[in-house]
Amino acid sequence: MKIFLAGHRGMVGSAIERRLKAARADAEIVTRRHDQLDLTDQAAVRRFLHDLRPDVVILAAAKVGGIHANNTYPAEFIRENLMIASNVIHEAWAAGVERLLQLGSSCIYPRDAPQPMREDALLTGPLEATNEPYAIAKIAAIKLCESYNRQYGTDYRSVMPTNLYGPGDNFHPENSHVLPALIRRFHEAAQAGAGEVAIWGSGMPRRKFLHVDDMAEASLFVFDLSRDVYEANTEPMLSHINVGTGQDISILDLAEMVAQVTGFKGRIVTDPSKPDGTMRKRMDVSRLAAMGWVARIGLREGVEETYRWYLDHAENVRA
Repeated sequence: MKIFLAGHRGMVGSAIERRLKAARADAEIVTRRHDQLDLTDQAAVRRFLHDLRPDVVILAAAKVGGIHANNTYPAEFIRENLMIASNVIHEAWAAGVERLLQLGSSCIYPRDAPQPMREDALLTGPLEATNEPYAIAKIAAIKLCESYNRQYGTDYRSVMPTNLYGPGDNFHPENSHVLPALIRRFHEAAQAGAGEVAIWGSGMPRRKFLHVDDMAEASLFVFDLSRDVYEANTEPMLSHINVGTGQDISILDLAEMVAQVTGFKGRIVTDPSKPDGTMRKRMDVSRLAAMGWVARIGLREGVEETYRWYLDHAENVRA
């Protein structure tokens, strides 16, 4: 089997590559860096996929970031993610690829969706304003897959993870997601002997966090389901599957956990002038659990592992 993995240098893509190499030693895994293949360039994607003719495409590439990045670069987030999804999905079909897996995000669900958010909450209300452009692009990717399945009989699937973290994460002080941002902030505060650390917002929003290795395992679990089983658990125009854990945690409690892991002894204060985002985002993962997959890495264990990775790669992640 020849597999094109798009986005192999990202946190999720690298975890999927590790999982593929461990579980599919006989597969040919093809990757390209951004400087070798710009996925926003349709002509380049067309040439590449037509020459490669892969059996499978896994789309883990995306422009991603936290609240600050989404608020600062909304045009880039919607444009680049729409282009990546459209180019890869369409050109995969044009190259004869019958099987594709694309990874999305829990931000596809309405801001005020009933909790926990089930797959059928999609398109039932307004999105969270801080990441609406990114969410629109990810919804479009789901609908692209569904539409090609309906019209051309392809087997294109979508998985929607909750908040991800783990080795390979982005620890940029402004553009990263909440958990790696907290790890960096508390580590630097502990090293400097700071007396306090401020966290964005009220600290009251609650989030679920999924280790990236669990996400990689779940993604391939969904992809390996027989078509009959997958279609029996989805609908033609509601085909995505949530991936997550059963527990959520407040941002303040998460900050306290990170403080313990990094050895920070000072005070934690909140900054209500900064946005909270959606107050609660609990994903219903009962559909995936009923098919036989549950997360295995606990949050404290995962945070400790991620912090060790951060320390081991400090010179490369502190830009």
